[in-house]
Amino acid sequence: MARPRTFDEDRAVDAAMRLFWTSGYEATSTQDLCAATGLGRSSIYNTFSSKRDLFDRALRRYMERSTEAQLEVIHSDDLPVRERVRRILWAAVDPDPEDPAGCLVVNTLVELGPTDTEVIDLLDRDHARKTEALTTAIRAAQAAGEVDPGHDASALADYVFVVLSGLRVAARRGTPRAAQLAVAEAALRTF
Repeated sequence: MARPRTFDEDRAVDAAMRLFWTSGYEATSTQDLCAATGLGRSSIYNTFSSKRDLFDRALRRYMERSTEAQLEVIHSDDLPVRERVRRILWAAVDPDPEDPAGCLVVNTLVELGPTDTEVIDLLDRDHARKTEALTTAIRAAQAAGEVDPGHDASALADYVFVVLSGLRVAARRGTPRAAQLAVAEAALRTF
């Protein structure tokens, strides 16, 4: 008879997520995961099967939270689209101080993107969900006279997420908040 688990699997995934967010996939050792999660090697491998499995679960957890928060803002039809974009960008300019700097998705794109098609497919699908939702919101704003109808709505949506990614890289680099704020404000002038 198997012994029952004596730990919270969700907490372990959250702890691993923060570690991968801070250190990246390759630089995170199994021993680092043991220290971060409070689990022994055998518990990690019995529960998650591999470092990669734990990473995949942590990345998916991060994307679920991040994407759902962004989609909630995008779908806030009671707000002008410019305010929705501002809120998305400000999440990078003024992140939760308890979170590691940057973005696990952007870090993963940079680290694993050139070699890991499975991860890139996952990240591309997630990105498409967000850009399609923002494109729809921008088109509605164009129809309502909020945004110049001469702009390509899809290109504007891509632009917002490229700026957001750049802000997250800048944060990880330690760029001062004032410089990040100036970039976000410049992007908002498009709307």
